[in-house]
Amino acid sequence: MAKRFGGKFSPDGQPATGPRDTVQSDRQIAVSGGRVKLLYMPAIVLAATSLNDGPVTLVTALVGAATLTLAAWLLQEGLQAEAAFNARKIAKRPALPRKMLATVLTGVGVTIAAYTGDSGVIGSILYGIAAAGLHTATFGIDPMADKRMEGVDAFQQDRVARVVDEAEAHLDVMKSQIEAVSDRRLTDRVEDFQIIARRMIRTVEEDPRDLSGARKFLGVYLMGARDATIKFVDLYARKKDASVRADYEALLDDLEQNFAARTDKMLLDDRSDMDIEIKVLRDRLQREGVSMKPKGND
Repeated sequence: MAKRFGGKFSPDGQPATGPRDTVQSDRQIAVSGGRVKLLYMPAIVLAATSLNDGPVTLVTALVGAATLTLAAWLLQEGLQAEAAFNARKIAKRPALPRKMLATVLTGVGVTIAAYTGDSGVIGSILYGIAAAGLHTATFGIDPMADKRMEGVDAFQQDRVARVVDEAEAHLDVMKSQIEAVSDRRLTDRVEDFQIIARRMIRTVEEDPRDLSGARKFLGVYLMGARDATIKFVDLYARKKDASVRADYEALLDDLEQNFAARTDKMLLDDRSDMDIEIKVLRDRLQREGVSMKPKGND
């Protein structure tokens, strides 16, 4: 039986044993977006304080509040996308620059909010520019370039990025579906499996040569896990059938063991490849007359 993965985000709380076992937790990514919750407050305050200022001011304030709300949401999504981007070895830059759009909308929203007061047109624009500048200084901009690895051709890295994106999409659907059940134990169980799956993802990202051996797991098997989760949630929501739950948890156990075993095999193959390369290099150096003995030894 494959050894269960243990990391700092796993249930036993043990630290990871090596850099390839480091897994970016969903909770960490969620925290990256959760720290902007307070930015929803200005929109609420703007709308509430304009209720008694006449219809024109009220409508203007509501437009400003909607703009600020959209800016806060885009920023939250942008920070989560950036955290996921930073957690991966190979990644494509976000297709939509959410953080920069949030900066523009924040500037527009603050301009509208200031205009509902006594700032005038010029003063309101200056407030908006200042708000946009502070927003950029605080949260930065979106990643502007793809993240690639040296020594690996672009075509292979693009293949890895596509497979990883699809795998992450399947895992995201599993997470959102199981959270609808509102059962903490089931949610934790799915998160345990996702940690194992993401360990394989990180392994493939660090060595794209592993893609051929992992493609079925990250594609077909994860798609099957996603579909099984959707069907389970639909059945379990209608009737809390213990046998259905047991079957689903057994499926997760089987998937987890197979993913862990396959990842361990890829790591062992990588070690074997390294040992072969070292042996070939030693033989070549010896043929060139370079001594491999440590200094001081006869």
